[in-house]
Amino acid sequence: MPIAPLPEQLVRTARLTRGAPRGATLTRDGGTVLFLRGRAGDDPAACLWALDVDGGTERLLAAPREGVDSYATDRAGRLIVFTTAGALWTAGTAPRLLPTPRPVSDPRPDPAGRHIAYVHEGALRLIGADGTADRAVAVPDGPDEEFAWAPHTHTTAPDGPHGHWWSPDGTRLLLARTDWTPVRPAARPGRRPAPAGTPNAEVTLWLADLDGSRVPVPWDRSAHEYLVGAGWDPHGPYAVVQSRDQRELLLLGIEPGDGTTRVLHAQRDEPWLRLVPGLPARSGSGTPLTHRDLRGTRHLLDDGVPVTPPGLQLRAVLAVEGDDVLFTASEEPTETQLWTYRPGAGSRRLTERPGVHSGARRGGTLLSTGDGTTVRREGRPALAVASYAERPSLEVRATVLRLGPRELRARLHLPSWHRPGGDPLPVLVDPYGGAGAQRVTAATDWRSLVSQWFAEHGFAVLVTDGRGTPGRGPDWEHAVHGDPFGPVLDDQVTALREAARRHPALDLGRVAVRGWSFGGTLALFAVLRRPDVFHAAVAGAAVTDQRLHEAHRRERVLGHPDEHPGRYAAASPLHEAHRLSRPLLLLHGLADPEVPPVHAVRLSAALRAAGRPHELVLLPGAGHQPIGTPLTVDVLNRQVRFLRRHLAVTPVASGPRGQGAS
Repeated sequence: MPIAPLPEQLVRTARLTRGAPRGATLTRDGGTVLFLRGRAGDDPAACLWALDVDGGTERLLAAPREGVDSYATDRAGRLIVFTTAGALWTAGTAPRLLPTPRPVSDPRPDPAGRHIAYVHEGALRLIGADGTADRAVAVPDGPDEEFAWAPHTHTTAPDGPHGHWWSPDGTRLLLARTDWTPVRPAARPGRRPAPAGTPNAEVTLWLADLDGSRVPVPWDRSAHEYLVGAGWDPHGPYAVVQSRDQRELLLLGIEPGDGTTRVLHAQRDEPWLRLVPGLPARSGSGTPLTHRDLRGTRHLLDDGVPVTPPGLQLRAVLAVEGDDVLFTASEEPTETQLWTYRPGAGSRRLTERPGVHSGARRGGTLLSTGDGTTVRREGRPALAVASYAERPSLEVRATVLRLGPRELRARLHLPSWHRPGGDPLPVLVDPYGGAGAQRVTAATDWRSLVSQWFAEHGFAVLVTDGRGTPGRGPDWEHAVHGDPFGPVLDDQVTALREAARRHPALDLGRVAVRGWSFGGTLALFAVLRRPDVFHAAVAGAAVTDQRLHEAHRRERVLGHPDEHPGRYAAASPLHEAHRLSRPLLLLHGLADPEVPPVHAVRLSAALRAAGRPHELVLLPGAGHQPIGTPLTVDVLNRQVRFLRRHLAVTPVASGPRGQGAS
């Protein structure tokens, strides 16, 4: 039976994202949706579009040959700026190129639409909306310093990290400065975060006038060295800072005149304090919006009072408009729904269909994403934003399961050609990507399609979300404290055995495991510690020495390595290389900025020194995730060939060249 050419489609469509609307925002009055979208499902150049909510008509604002990289608007949505190929443009009746040095990144018009702040080579610059008076506001003193970049602000900002924020009247800026000097020299050029146990970059805040004069914003950095959020709302500038052990968080109000700070809200939790995107924040009335974990539920709090019910797990706050709060939450961990809260009215669910929803709300208009992008305005029928994305070349055929006493959420993919009573199938365990990610959800994404593609090659593919994943509450997340892999590996074994008990077609005498990033490290531990269960492994972009991984991410779970060296050793498969007794394929991108290839190279050297046969494939030019790049076909087919060879799988007939593994 021919196998659908999914790998080629993932390359051509950038993992099925081309032609789909993305980056959608609403203008202040809610009357217009701005978004990026290519003209077809294989068009790599994203265009900037505007959808009139009342009329239902689309208008093309910009279609540069290289595509739009990013865009931003003023408060009213009249001044729209975008970047393409490192240049800054305004979108209007006709796009206009602004005379700035290149490359330009993170352009942000002031709320009144008079000026545009942007970043160029570590400096914050300013240009008038009419294209005049381009000048520097803050220039770094050396190559290890940069303005307008705060690397950890992505942890509380739903739209990613930033480093400069306008005052509501557009006359001043709150500005971050990052000094990379304390960080190991090897990490500085690529902005790689400091490894666990080493000094972090020094991030400070400043209040900047448009003439370049600056006032420092002081706080006790020795007690709270992470800047994890900042902004300027109607009540003034603010900052969110976190302790190195990630157990304490402060919301600081900043005095606009002299930069002094005061604590507006303090929060502490054990074993770590979970950061919720969009929080803490201030409502229109000035009350602090925060969260708290109470009796197994993560609640939204307004002025210290829980306003969401038990069992509803808060995910993120997406928008605060006056006293109205738009947020996402889960009653069932495989689903994420949109909710709203308003004082006096309580919390109310806005989306009904199963899915993984997100969105925005402004001016009485609700924008929701999940199963497509939809706009709802009071008194008008729902309006869909058209998508030109290609349909997947294969259909996901999977059964959703709840396995074992913990009711592990799992999904079992079987080949479309397999029939009950047929020959037993070898099993491929395809675990999730780590504590911050889920694989088993009500949404179908490219990872689900890849799991099905492996199934079509003759495997029963089992995907399970174990302990540590979001959506099931704080106790579930904290279960991996001190040991991020042991409980998770136990969950994978439990899920495998329970799934085989329900589905006799699964052959437990032929079980392999594949994973990427966290999943790659988990795959290594699977064959190192449980060779009685797992008979082969494919490990991609695996962290093999936890001391080399990012401090903010690793220390949250493992603590500081100087205080807990045993935890780091136990979580690093490099120290167990001598135990390998099963076939292993290591894959790693040579241009991986998140997990450098030294992880794979060092593990391979340790395996060779211990006399343990394995295969190592270093991928030239590949970053952390090669799927969707030109290497996709080779990376996936190489894995299939390896798994077939070591699990004695009969090859399935392939389609035209490249469609299936040969």
